[in-house]
Amino acid sequence: MKSYYFTEEHELFRQSLRDFLKKEVIPNIEEWEENRRTPKDIWKKMGDMGFLGLGYPEEYGGMNLDFFYDVVFCEEISKCFSGGFTITQLVVQYMSGPYILKYGSETLKQKYLPGIISGDLISSIAISEPGAGSDVANIQTTARREGDHYIVNGSKTFITNAVYGDFIVTVVKTNPEKGTSGVSLLVIDRQAEGVSARKLKKLGWHSSDTAELSFDNVKVPVENIVGQEGQGFYYLMGGLQLERLVAGISGYAGVESGLGYALQYMSERSAFGRPINKFQVLRHRVAQLASENEAIKQFVLYCCRLHSDGQYAVKECSMAKLLATELSDKAAYQCLQFFGGYGFMEEYKAARMFRDSRVGTIGGGTSEIMREIIAKMVIDDVSYNSASSTNHKSKSAVKPAASSNNGQAKQAATISNQQNTTIMSLETVLASVKERATNADALGNTLKFNFGEEQIYIDGSGDANNVSTEDKDADCVVNVSMDDFKELLSGELNPMGAVMAGKVQIKGDMSVAMKLQSLFG
Repeated sequence: MKSYYFTEEHELFRQSLRDFLKKEVIPNIEEWEENRRTPKDIWKKMGDMGFLGLGYPEEYGGMNLDFFYDVVFCEEISKCFSGGFTITQLVVQYMSGPYILKYGSETLKQKYLPGIISGDLISSIAISEPGAGSDVANIQTTARREGDHYIVNGSKTFITNAVYGDFIVTVVKTNPEKGTSGVSLLVIDRQAEGVSARKLKKLGWHSSDTAELSFDNVKVPVENIVGQEGQGFYYLMGGLQLERLVAGISGYAGVESGLGYALQYMSERSAFGRPINKFQVLRHRVAQLASENEAIKQFVLYCCRLHSDGQYAVKECSMAKLLATELSDKAAYQCLQFFGGYGFMEEYKAARMFRDSRVGTIGGGTSEIMREIIAKMVIDDVSYNSASSTNHKSKSAVKPAASSNNGQAKQAATISNQQNTTIMSLETVLASVKERATNADALGNTLKFNFGEEQIYIDGSGDANNVSTEDKDADCVVNVSMDDFKELLSGELNPMGAVMAGKVQIKGDMSVAMKLQSLFG
């Protein structure tokens, strides 16, 4: 069947990568699993073949290809029956490297990107801590500025590539008093003095290294800050969508390979005089898994298209990660059952698939976190913006004033600018409301939107709706912030959902409030 997402060129790339994996990787998986380590020379071979850095710019050694080449890459390396092998490069290419590419200085890009594209360097992303997993805002690792260095202290845990890797994109608190606005990203060389790692023994992913990291007065050059100090939390919120999307791709690809492996065994294994693939209960189980996986796969590919088109699809990526990893876990459980007692034996890949799939519902945000993000967006009408579309990215450091008089002048100018911005904002909103009110039927009542210090008053008691900024009593008063009101006008916020979420509070005649849809529709 013709694919809506993959071209002939994509499929040629797939076959080339598949041939490489069949020759260079799959025959060695058992040894790497036994040794609890994937040798670094395999990544160098992949880099030499042009399989790494597919979407990275050519100036750093990348291929500058469209995102669906990355989708092919994620699919194929996820079918090698080794989560440890797979996760190593997923972390490098999609979970740590992109922060340097998107937000790093040219110095950082030149220092690190060519190495991860050539396969010479392996990177990590260090977020989780012993006391803070998915709760990024409560990390305790600090980076204190001293001259032209940061002094880093703290610890991280469950960090992939932290033993045999080369550098770590580390989430730190550069200003612990500022909450999320005090979070930054800092690149720390793995071999820097004061960095130590304790390799962790894991249920699965045996051929990858996962560690607990300790930072003891580690000196890190100031130039190793990724982007702007204090903006790390917002960068993470954007980067985690790609991480979750990649987890979704890996999830459905793993189900595909697992089902294929199970079906081959079922065609060869006989019981009661016939192959076990002839037993209806097993056939229907396979049919159900295949159907669920195909539906999820198509949804994940749709999310990939959104990502490729530059959409910040928080809800969709969270759904993709949730559904694909949950199904992967279920499929691994059921595929092992097809093998009976042999599925419990280490020499069968079903056992490894069973172990490796389990972490999918934990890493990159647990299934519970995914459900809560989705619930906030669906039930509470919460919306999320990317770092590039918020004012956080454009903030700049304020230099100390040269004198007290200059400081007072700057403070006055700042207050003046804020007042002008408010006035312009109110004028813009007022113009939009006037246009909508003119085109809508008369409300038959008076209505006031209260933004705090400013108001918009609609007198719809006559034949038309007259709009002003008068602060008068009204039949119905709607208390709402200016920002939320703008989202109501743009359609980003649903009126009913806003009321249920508490973003809009109504006092007075509720029948008037029910007519608001005519203004916001």
